[in-house]
Amino acid sequence: MTTAHVELLTVKEVMARLKYGRSKVYDLIRSKRLASFTEGRCRRIPESALEEYIRTQLEEAA
Repeated sequence: MTTAHVELLTVKEVMARLKYGRSKVYDLIRSKRLASFTEGRCRRIPESALEEYIRTQLEEAA
């Protein structure tokens, strides 16, 4: 049995990659434009969700 490796990012890591503030990242999560989940008190964003958000933004800008 093989398991795909899923890279999980913290809000802080997403902030650094997008160069957005904390409030902006949480706004994206709240508005369902950036998928995430919580485990206990930890919020995690799959790297694939971040890539999808960036792809969507690029398509809208074109």
